[in-house]
Amino acid sequence: MTANNRTIWQTPRAGNIARLSQKTEPLGSLAAGRIRVGVRAVGLNFADIFALTGLYSATPSGAFIPGLEFAGTVLEAGANTAGFSPGDRVMGVTRFGGYASVIDSEPDYLIPLPHGWDFARGAAWPAQTLTAWYALTRLGALQSGQRVLIHSAAGGVGLQAMKLVRALGAEPVGTVGSADKVSLLGELGFDSVLVREKSFARQLRREGLRFDLVLDGIGGAVQKASFDALNPMGRLVVFGAAEFTPKGNRPNYLKAAWRYLRRPRYDAMEMISSNRSLLAFNLIWLWEQKAQLKVLLTELGEVPLSPPLVGHRFLFDDAHAALELLRSGRSVGKVVLDVPHQCEIRRGRISVNG
Repeated sequence: MTANNRTIWQTPRAGNIARLSQKTEPLGSLAAGRIRVGVRAVGLNFADIFALTGLYSATPSGAFIPGLEFAGTVLEAGANTAGFSPGDRVMGVTRFGGYASVIDSEPDYLIPLPHGWDFARGAAWPAQTLTAWYALTRLGALQSGQRVLIHSAAGGVGLQAMKLVRALGAEPVGTVGSADKVSLLGELGFDSVLVREKSFARQLRREGLRFDLVLDGIGGAVQKASFDALNPMGRLVVFGAAEFTPKGNRPNYLKAAWRYLRRPRYDAMEMISSNRSLLAFNLIWLWEQKAQLKVLLTELGEVPLSPPLVGHRFLFDDAHAALELLRSGRSVGKVVLDVPHQCEIRRGRISVNG
């Protein structure tokens, strides 16, 4: 990358991850009201995979750059901006466009990088923490003392949700797909962790577990079993459907259709009778609600949280390897792409523990 160019990962159209390719494009003049950020780290999300394969409702038509969150250094502040200066370390969100070495952002989508955090932690914080906070507080109406079931508790959103639930005085119970992730959560002080069994419904009945709130990003039978385990006035908040994650570069539309037809169905009249509710959301639409986004970020700034766990770091050149790890289900914490300085560019994987 030179001062007049940037490097991006772009796909000509959704439908196949293999189409994602790295390109160099010229940088134009910075528009008024924009902040130019030299990106140093990019956070990966399941939404990136769903967008690239065409399974995400908010996917742009035609060519697009994936990516929802990043961290870096302010290079230039355009006219009519305030609050940021060249050299400031920031983290931010973007409605796609995150897989880039330079991003021109509106100031409302940037916040200062906390003191002592590296760029990888900054890129791991915005989307997953906002997802967990919005689900718990706005939709889940979480109260102190309540028991909360959090699926995929060793993942990016899951870990932040576990920490937030504890910080708000409630009881987090996590689930993971494999036993090796239990020890990680134990090291972070979370002892109530279930390794999901083939029949999650039977497992919950055997353990005698009931919940006031459930955060689910999996779907299918796991979601239905979780809903059935809600206490009266309990709430199931859905923010994703990992069961639809393609195993290859392209979706298996037949399998996806079969799962779609077999998805859980909920009856509003039955929910009235059992006094339980279902809520669902897609956080990307929040990017258009700047005032609400700023309120949420302000609230989060007042919650004492440890930095997010960056479990895996890849060089920017290795976006495909990073995406493959994320969709495999083997990752813990956040998967991040590091964008080196020009003199540091080389291929290969960077050490874990960001």
